[in-house]
Amino acid sequence: MRILLLGADGFLGRHAATALRELQGATVLTGGRRPAHDLAVDLATADPGALADRLRELAVDTVVNFAGAVAGSAVTLAEVNARGPAVLCEALREGAPQARLVHIGSAGEYGVCEEGDSLAEWAQARPVGVYGATKLAGSLAVAGSALDAVVLRVFNPVGPGSPAGSLPGRLAAELRRAGPAGVVKVGDLSAYRDFVDARDVARAVALTVLADRPLPRVINLGSGQARPVRAIADGLAEAAAFGGRIDESGAGSERSAAVSWQQADVSLAARELDWKPETALGETLRDLWLSTAEPAAAPDPAAA
Repeated sequence: MRILLLGADGFLGRHAATALRELQGATVLTGGRRPAHDLAVDLATADPGALADRLRELAVDTVVNFAGAVAGSAVTLAEVNARGPAVLCEALREGAPQARLVHIGSAGEYGVCEEGDSLAEWAQARPVGVYGATKLAGSLAVAGSALDAVVLRVFNPVGPGSPAGSLPGRLAAELRRAGPAGVVKVGDLSAYRDFVDARDVARAVALTVLADRPLPRVINLGSGQARPVRAIADGLAEAAAFGGRIDESGAGSERSAAVSWQQADVSLAARELDWKPETALGETLRDLWLSTAEPAAAPDPAAA
């Protein structure tokens, strides 16, 4: 089984690469903008015909697409999140029509949700802002294609290696800088989100690759439980043995103000993939904290 993993350099892509390489009989190829990849490609600018030729040469059985942008101008978000998946679908149709496409979507595609409700895959999509709208456009291109394709709509992923641009990654870095008794300034943490461990997401990706039957076009991946964003700060503070103060008077997220509640219905993933989240949030945050530690310095031979 030959698997092409796009976006392997990213936070979720790195975890997925680990899970996919553990599959028996799998050859994992990677794709991205760096020339070192098996497939050097930028989906935002790629020519569908040229990409089809390369996919044909690589003889892939499955393509897993983590390529995406969470920040940038409207043009950048549209090129990466909307055009990119559409180009990939067209290239697969021409170059590897038998391959399964596993595309990584986002809970941002759903947008507003009533407090207390769980979002199932058939919920109306009402994205807030350009990011959610462009991710939805990309997912629609995949779900509407004639390919063997599935969108894994990931809620709020967290875990070791969380990027500095994410709230968990930023908080962990701020706690490192503040020390055990400092002050960390953040925005309002009262919004509720559904946090899922990145390693659980990676396991779901592997199960999707292995599934021997057609799957629903969209499958949610989350914990199935909305938690206040404050739980991330509290959990990281506990892992860090932080005795200082977390100040919520800083600038908050516009999206948090517009979308105060999100919770996934993950029953379809349980039925179709035999998947459920297994990692407790406390364990996730502890492992995130440990992953931000400075590596131990190598011993100096001259001091021996």
